[in-house]
Amino acid sequence: MNKFFLGSLLIFSAFFNLNFAQSPKPKQATNNNQAISAAPKTQDDVKIPYVTKTLANGLEVIVLPDAAVPLVTVEMAVRNGSFTEPPELNGLSHLYEHMFFKSNQAVSVFRCDLAKSYGNLNYYMGQNCAEQIKLKAQIGEVSYLNDVDKLGYVRNGTTQEEYVNYYFSTTSPNLATMMRFMRDAMLYPSFEEGEFKQEIQVVLGELDRQLSEPFYYLDRTLMDKLFYKYPSRKSPGGTRETVAAATTEKMRLIQSRYYVPNNAALIITGDVQPERAFKLAEDLFSIWKKGEDPFVKFPIVEHPPLQKSEGVIVTQDVENAMMQIGWHGPSIGKDDASTYAADVFSYIIQQPNSRFQRALIDSGLAVGVQFHYYTQRNTGPIRATLVTAPDKAKAALDAFYKEVAQFNNPNYFTDEELNNAKTLLEAEDLYRREKLSEYTHSLGFWWSSTGMDYYRGYYKNLRAVSRDDIKKYVSTYIQGKPHVGVALISPASQATAKLTEQDLIGK
Repeated sequence: MNKFFLGSLLIFSAFFNLNFAQSPKPKQATNNNQAISAAPKTQDDVKIPYVTKTLANGLEVIVLPDAAVPLVTVEMAVRNGSFTEPPELNGLSHLYEHMFFKSNQAVSVFRCDLAKSYGNLNYYMGQNCAEQIKLKAQIGEVSYLNDVDKLGYVRNGTTQEEYVNYYFSTTSPNLATMMRFMRDAMLYPSFEEGEFKQEIQVVLGELDRQLSEPFYYLDRTLMDKLFYKYPSRKSPGGTRETVAAATTEKMRLIQSRYYVPNNAALIITGDVQPERAFKLAEDLFSIWKKGEDPFVKFPIVEHPPLQKSEGVIVTQDVENAMMQIGWHGPSIGKDDASTYAADVFSYIIQQPNSRFQRALIDSGLAVGVQFHYYTQRNTGPIRATLVTAPDKAKAALDAFYKEVAQFNNPNYFTDEELNNAKTLLEAEDLYRREKLSEYTHSLGFWWSSTGMDYYRGYYKNLRAVSRDDIKKYVSTYIQGKPHVGVALISPASQATAKLTEQDLIGK
């Protein structure tokens, strides 16, 4: 599951500054988790209450109404991201995301209209407004832009491996304006050269900040080793080289391939009636011409399986030791049953009272541990993260692999733990709906990586996970399978830890 796994793992960066002379503090999350477990069991009739409609051009419209507060979020999700990027385009989906909120042709027409009305001939002539205004016949009336900055809205976007999104959140009376604003940004980008050059520098600055974070080298090393043949397909940020070499022609290339209605979803949540949302979508987006299926013309690569296990030591100036172990996990569309089992099993062993946590945290061998599967269509990684003191690193790794060897022991978890994990997973999703603007992105993620049919049946399939399903998942993807172990440690700490590549792979 763990839709935004990189962000969740960054939590562990806090451990780099822990003082290991102190005894580990009890987990504060224990009480919260116990409270959730004690909640009434979710009934079988709980559904995810969204409705959908697909326009003639292939655009899927998803509406989740909730009139609790007079707010709406309008999101456009696109099946794009690093999984579509060969090395020469790596990071350009992210750059495209940055350009989405820059000037577009509707804005250019609006500015030319203003220049004409105010008699600003210098601007009018200098911007070739006579030609720009001709676009009004295609774009339509743009006077709505005069009021956009007065609406009080929030906008942003994200780029992940298999999902790019753009969204606006505002008060519900402004829904039609925001949908029009979204339509014009989506259909009529201008990629103005001056803005484009500026945004390249902004993205390069983001990459430089990543390069200054020690954790980046741990994450990147693990992913590059796991997906060794096509590493760019698992690197949404790209590289300085590809971003610096980006051109507006490459932006147009990305637009022509992936920014077509049959590869996009319009998601509207909040204080809105589905019928009105569907009508607005039909009125505004029906002019968007259907394109070729990009994944037929440009098929997604198949990541080859690991041939052997590999350990890597990455030295950075950090105080503590962090280790990550990764496996190839199941892919949506190929082994859906194991994706549900992966989610449930991860939640079993993540609970504070699980055998896994007792062996690693309560024993004092580690101060932080995570184990999760990242839901993906194109080979989702399974990743474990351990944070510990350098002098305990070997022992922590040894204990970790001993636990992995016991994952399929019938007594490794109880029936109660199995049922509680299902309840916790379901409860987490239900609680996430409390902030509907954020839940909108969850819907976008599921649509892009799994399809809405998968998500519509999520609760039902989650509840159906059995011990045999978990055993099959562990046997197929974890136990005895090639994996990658990476340690992030300082040279001085490594002198104490004396970690070897064999330690990192459990040999």
